[in-house]
Amino acid sequence: MNPSTTQATDRTEADFIVRDFRFQTGETLPELRQHYVTFGTPRRDSTGCVTNAVLLLHGTNGSGKTIIDLLSPQLFGRGQPLDSAWYYLIVPDGVGCGASSKPSDGLRAKFPRYGYKDMVDAQKLLVEGLGVDHLQLIIGLSMGAMQAWIWGGKYPDMMDGLMPLVAMPAPISGHNFFYRRIITECIRHDPDYNGGNYVKQPSHWVYALPVQNIIVESRVRTYEAAPTREKSIALYDSIVEGGRKIDANDYLYGFEASWDYDPEPDLDKIKARLLTVNFADDMANTLELGLVERAVAKIPNARSVIVPASDKSHGHFGSRYPELWKQYLVELLDSLPQR
Repeated sequence: MNPSTTQATDRTEADFIVRDFRFQTGETLPELRQHYVTFGTPRRDSTGCVTNAVLLLHGTNGSGKTIIDLLSPQLFGRGQPLDSAWYYLIVPDGVGCGASSKPSDGLRAKFPRYGYKDMVDAQKLLVEGLGVDHLQLIIGLSMGAMQAWIWGGKYPDMMDGLMPLVAMPAPISGHNFFYRRIITECIRHDPDYNGGNYVKQPSHWVYALPVQNIIVESRVRTYEAAPTREKSIALYDSIVEGGRKIDANDYLYGFEASWDYDPEPDLDKIKARLLTVNFADDMANTLELGLVERAVAKIPNARSVIVPASDKSHGHFGSRYPELWKQYLVELLDSLPQR
């Protein structure tokens, strides 16, 4: 086997419990469970500070497993940019996602309303609970990228580098907001929803779920997957069928967690070296407005890359294909302080 493609080792999977976690709404949970996976071993300098930790954050309604499945084959193995023989990789499930505390655990619609800032605060408690007082890098995909923007402004001394992929440093609006609203309103108005206190999963809202695919996948890739009427119907039906496995409350909460997202006021506080990557054929983010470039101009040592559309691009889902952006990760890692 080629050593550069060997899978990551030294894997640990566990839960971290935060007692009496207080959300920004004032609501609390007696126990907030955060599920996480780590790869590698933390290294410390002469003062005891961890020098090799990397935090990887997943997208909306995803999980740490999504990150691991998508990125580990190309990034975590021997000789790869995030070789777990050198880096200590921390991959959490965000609040409301994966195996972390979420509405479907039992509270359903009584689960506290959380936002991205709550998710970031919980991530910080997890990182510190693992004995990590400093991060060499934070990498975020989509929602994780928005959280990376928040991290940089809220905890500017906590990391050396930030790499947000497919996110704008501005509140969600336009296309991105519309498709989320369509799905969450369809959930709320599903005849089976019952105010979130349903006995069986609501069954009607899933027919709107394919709207998400229109926004997040490249039009070209979608056409290639469904070049005929029959194949288009089959693709639509497969997305709907997959949606039947989703808990409606978990999905609704996940989309609406963006209610507090606005990193703009804290952009000038960011100290980390930042490299943000977006894709020109991403329909979720309106890159033509120049919002990313204006944000980057406020941050020392920051750079924006917009990858042109190509025969290999996937729109918003471009972040799921490391071969499209791995070179920029290497560039950022090479520019970071060697601790």
